Formats: sequence, C-alpha cells, structure tokens
Amino acid sequence: MTSQAADRPETVGTSRRSKITPEREQEFFDAVLHQIRECGYDAVTMDGIAASTRCSKSTLYRQWRTKPRFVAAALRANRQARLAGIDTGTLAGDLREAARCAGQWSVKDTTLLQALGHAVLQDRELARALREALVEPEVAALREIIRRGVERGEIAAGTPALEYVPAQIFGVLRARPVLEGRNADPDYLLRFVEAAVLPALGLR
Repeated sequence: MTSQAADRPETVGTSRRSKITPEREQEFFDAVLHQIRECGYDAVTMDGIAASTRCSKSTLYRQWRTKPRFVAAALRANRQARLAGIDTGTLAGDLREAARCAGQWSVKDTTLLQALGHAVLQDRELARALREALVEPEVAALREIIRRGVERGEIAAGTPALEYVPAQIFGVLRARPVLEGRNADPDYLLRFVEAAVLPALGLR
C-alpha cells in the first residue's frame, strides 16, 4: 500500500476518521519543523510538506485545517523537559549541569525560535504552543532545581536573584546570537553561570 493510500480516511457509515498512525503523524511533525528551521516559517507550505512526506495535501488539511494549527501540533508533539532529572546534589552543580544541557540544544531551538519569530506574534495559538513546547518545561525544571536548593538550606527562599535565574539562562541563549553572531554553546553558558548566575545567588 502506498503512503497516500494509507493516509486516506476510512468511511464508516456517515463518519470519516483518519487512519494516520502515531508514527506517520510524527513523520509529518518532524518534516514541518525541519523545513521551518531550513527555510523559515513563511516559506513552508502544506503543499511542500505533503510532497516531502509523500502524502496528499488533503490529508494534512483534513487533520489540522491550517498551517498554524499544524505547526502548533508539531511543537506540542515535540515537547521535552530536557532539564528535568538533573540532580547533582547541590544547587551550584545543578545550575552548571543545566547550563551544559541547554548549550547542547541551543542551536536547534534558537534556529526554530528565530524562524517562527514573526509568525508567533501574529498567531496566539502558535505562540502558546511554542511556550508549551520550548519554554515552560525548562522553566519548570529550573524552578524545581531552585526549590531543592532552598530545601537543602543552600540558599534562602527570599533571595531576590532566585526569581531571575530562568530569565538569565534563557535570555543569554537568545541574546548571544544577536549580539555576537554565535550560539550560546555549553562552554559559553557554563562560563556565564559561573560569572553571573552563581555570584548573584551568593554561591561559589
């Protein structure tokens, strides 16, 4: 059976349901995010995704209706809490490890954020999906790291700089490409944490 045939809906009585498998759906999601990174959001079309994944354009429209909905679904399907699970036993150690991890995926995420920049300002659903996929899981993981540090007595809960740790780390991820034309790689982020984040928290 061809890919297009596998993507066609099956008619059951008067209802129509999709036969797209989770694996096939993920193929569509991977394709649209890859093309956005490579070409930019505006250059990506449903026709292009259909051609690259060897499916009918009607399959994509039937499943997601519009390109923004399709891209929002792709972002949510790729949601990852990549900083979750970090636990070195100390707040300083956790923040250093978070910096290393964030630097490892900064290129991929920064490219996607830049490619979606204007589109997310125009579409509220797309902006919400972007936050859910790339921002909220990592902010939650950083807040958990901070909570454990407070519980261990390494830092006072009222330390003013605690509130700004996520903004510091994610801010420098986005800012370095603009300021220096280079991504914030693990080495750069680790040096940033050592020079700016830990001193602000009163940690060595």
